[in-house]
Amino acid sequence: MKTIQNQTYDEERALYESHGVKAVNCRFDGPADGESAFKESQDIEVENCFFNLRYPFWHDDRLLITNCEMTEKCRAALWYSKNIHIKDTKMHGIKALRECENVTIENCDIISPEFGWSVHGVNMKDCTAESEYFMMRSSRLTFDHVTLKGKYSFQYIENSQFDNCCFDTKDSFWHAKNVVVRNSVINGEYLAWYCENVTFENCIISGTQPLCYCKGLKLINCQMLKADLSFEKSEVEATITTDVVSIKNPYAGTIRVPSVGEMIMTDKRALCKVIIG
Repeated sequence: MKTIQNQTYDEERALYESHGVKAVNCRFDGPADGESAFKESQDIEVENCFFNLRYPFWHDDRLLITNCEMTEKCRAALWYSKNIHIKDTKMHGIKALRECENVTIENCDIISPEFGWSVHGVNMKDCTAESEYFMMRSSRLTFDHVTLKGKYSFQYIENSQFDNCCFDTKDSFWHAKNVVVRNSVINGEYLAWYCENVTFENCIISGTQPLCYCKGLKLINCQMLKADLSFEKSEVEATITTDVVSIKNPYAGTIRVPSVGEMIMTDKRALCKVIIG
């Protein structure tokens, strides 16, 4: 592998179609304002590098990114790439990850609207993120100890698992399919509407109007705090360990709950069994 150290690149496609290159302590910045530094490259390692220009990693294969900084100007940093490992890195540009496959992200700080669209096979661990429409239409996500603040997160995702996470995000998990969330805290309005085969286990759920219009929904040993108008028109099997503010017209299944402030059963199709006590 060829090593490049202590260099600055600002020209267009500075290292285009590179193979077997390691860049250490390099800067991708400057007055030429060039884009696509590593486009169409393979077997690339970047360490302690600074990225302040657009589209550095497009159509790449086998990337290792360690202890780097991608600024707000580093727009759309990784697109159409695969076999990526990112660790100890700041990812602060909009649309930082899209249309990629087989991605591991560890101990990273993400501030990136529209992060992770149509990405498949993402293993994220020990990360913090701020984003809108986070991970939309992605699949095979495996998250552990991820903290997220945002809006409209995990919409249309499939076949994913989340453990030990903390999500403060409204309208999350809409239209999600085949998802398991364990030992996590989920705070936000309108949680998981229209989802299918989604399970929450040992979770703390809070926010208005959660879990409506769902199919195959399961709650196992979950707390529900300040959760009003819950389960409207949903098919649900739930064991809840806290009092619920209100439950509205659940369609099918069984809900076990210590107490309910208000039961609203005004729809004749609401045949779910609610066991209180």
